[in-house]
Amino acid sequence: MRLIWRNTLTLAGAASLTLGFGLAAHAESPDLSDPPSIDGEVVGDHGSHNIRMGFGLAESSPQYLSSRYFADILEARTEGRITVNVFPNSQLGDDVQMMEMLQTGTLDMTYPSSSAATTYVPELAAFDLPFLLPTRGAAVAVMQSDVAQSMLDAFEGTGIKALTFSENGYRQLSNSARPVASPEDVAGLDVRGLTVRTMENPVHLAIWQALGANPTPMAFGELFSAMEQGVVDGQENPWSTILTSNFHEVQDYGTESRHVYTPFIMMMSERTWDRLAPEYQTLVQEAARQSADYEIQLSTEYDDWSRDQLEARGMQITRLDDEQIAAFQEAVQPVYEEWAPRIGEELIAEIQAIVEASMND
Repeated sequence: MRLIWRNTLTLAGAASLTLGFGLAAHAESPDLSDPPSIDGEVVGDHGSHNIRMGFGLAESSPQYLSSRYFADILEARTEGRITVNVFPNSQLGDDVQMMEMLQTGTLDMTYPSSSAATTYVPELAAFDLPFLLPTRGAAVAVMQSDVAQSMLDAFEGTGIKALTFSENGYRQLSNSARPVASPEDVAGLDVRGLTVRTMENPVHLAIWQALGANPTPMAFGELFSAMEQGVVDGQENPWSTILTSNFHEVQDYGTESRHVYTPFIMMMSERTWDRLAPEYQTLVQEAARQSADYEIQLSTEYDDWSRDQLEARGMQITRLDDEQIAAFQEAVQPVYEEWAPRIGEELIAEIQAIVEASMND
C-alpha cells in the first residue's frame, strides 16, 4: 500500500509558536513551510512499540517540531503500531543523564548536542573547534559526509545507536553585564571577566578561557535560574534556543559571534533498536533522516528571525563585522594548538577540505 499523508503538525506547531513566542504582540513568525508530506509504503505488522524520547529544548523549538514530525512518520507508516511520546524541556534529565539512560535501556531516544557526546566518540570534538564551519552550507556538507557517518558508526558498542545529525546551530553569546564587541570585552580588563555557562565540554571551556572569561559548566535545565540569580553572567547558544528558552528575560546583551556550529545527534538505545524488526529499523532510520532535514530547514528559517525577535523584546545585540570576528579568531588560536593534535589533525584536515569544496560549489 502506497501512503501519501499530510499530517496536522502545522496547526500544532503554530499553536506552540504562538504560545512560546507571544506572536500577537510582536512581528509575524517566519513563513515556514508545512512539514513535508509523509509518503512511502506502509510497513507490515512487526509488533507494537511505544518509544519515549527526551531532550532539553522547549515545545516551540525546531528540535521539538521536527521530533513530532519524526513521530508522525512512524505512526503513519506503521498504521499506529509505532508511537513516539516526546518529552521536551529537560523533563527526563540533561543530555548526559539521558544518554546514560539510553545505555541502561530506561529511555528509548534522546537528541543531544554533539558536544555532550564526546565522551563516547572523541572525534565529535572537531565540531567544537571555534570558527571551523564558517557557513551553514559548509556545516550541512560536513554533517552529510562520510566523515560524519563514521562518527555516527563509532557509537557502536556504547549502548547507543546514533541515527543522524541535525542542526543545533551557531552559538552566540548573551550576558547581563555589558555589550561585547571584542575579546577584551569578554575578559573585562578593568572589570572582572564574564562568567559564562558552558556545556561540560573541555573544548568549550578552553575557548572561553582563551577569551578571558570564567567558564562555568552547568546543565541546561539549571541555566535560566542561574542567570536569574546572578550565578553566571551569561551563556552561549543559538538565537532560537535563546528565544524559545526566554533567556532575554534575564539577559540584556547579545553578540552575534557565531563562534561554534554545533549539531544535534538523534539517538536511540541499542536495546530498543535491537528489539525492532529489521523492517522497523530501516523505517526508523529513514524517518530520522527525513525529520533531520526538516529540522535543519526550520532552524535555518528561525535563526535571523529569532535574533530580530530578541531585539524586539529589548535585548541589545552587537553584530560583529569581519575585523571583529578576526580578533576573536586570533584570540582562540591556542585552542587549536592544544586540541587539534588530540582530536586528530588528519580528521580536521578532512573537514576543512569538505568546507572548502562546499564554498567553491
